[in-house]
Amino acid sequence: MQRLPRAGRWAIYIGLAVVFAIACAFLSNWQFSRNEERSAQLALVAQNYDASPVPLAELIPTGSALDPQDEWRPVTLTGRYVSEDQLLVRNRPHGGTSAFEVLVPFRLDDGRVLLVDRGWVPPGESQPEPDAVPGPPSGEVTAVVRLRPGEPLPASGRSAPEGQVPTINLSLSADAVSSATGEAMELSAYGVLVSENPAAENTPNALESPSEDPGPHLSYAIQWILFAAMGFIFIGYVIRTERRHRREDAEDAAEQRSDGPRPGSPRRRDRDAEDEDALLDTAGR
Repeated sequence: MQRLPRAGRWAIYIGLAVVFAIACAFLSNWQFSRNEERSAQLALVAQNYDASPVPLAELIPTGSALDPQDEWRPVTLTGRYVSEDQLLVRNRPHGGTSAFEVLVPFRLDDGRVLLVDRGWVPPGESQPEPDAVPGPPSGEVTAVVRLRPGEPLPASGRSAPEGQVPTINLSLSADAVSSATGEAMELSAYGVLVSENPAAENTPNALESPSEDPGPHLSYAIQWILFAAMGFIFIGYVIRTERRHRREDAEDAAEQRSDGPRPGSPRRRDRDAEDEDALLDTAGR
């Protein structure tokens, strides 16, 4: 690099700074986009989470699908739990451990089936599976649930033992239950239990409310902008330092051509020694 002409080196320095700034701008814009998405999610939760429950057919009529703007809306279900088709979702982060969420199909009076997440249970004391899983109430039940869209299949392709699923993927869950239940299951949404009447004697632990944390995306976006500016500042420092070194080299050459330093003028110390002293002074502060 030092063998290149000075203008060529500076052009490379500036080009590197521009490329770095473009990369920082792309990453900053990505973080701004993620911040907007997170803000929209928080606004949707604030709008829908505590809304008054409505019948399921009002939000998802037969043959239609869940509108994304209706996520977290509470709905009322009337029917019976299909307790024999209960499923466990493994590796769910609750209570500081890899817990299990309890999924039970709920057959409505109109014949449709909605998968209901009744909460979570911890792993067993001496085995990975739960020691006990509280069952749903029997007979006619009126339940209030909040609607959620299904989850994607695991990217890792991991599976689960019989009676369990690796994620709340509704197509996968429909395949894991009996054919009579799976064929009628709603595949656009499932419900997170809010309440049920009559209530069961024992229930799983309730799922936590969605986080209100906006996340670090906005601060990360600003940081990337600052990094881009720092790139130009650093290149400016490099160019300024190189110019100073060239000026000092020219002074050294001129001094060597002359008879030596003029009497009474201080002898300039070696530049490397001065830089080393500056670093030692900085470290000692």
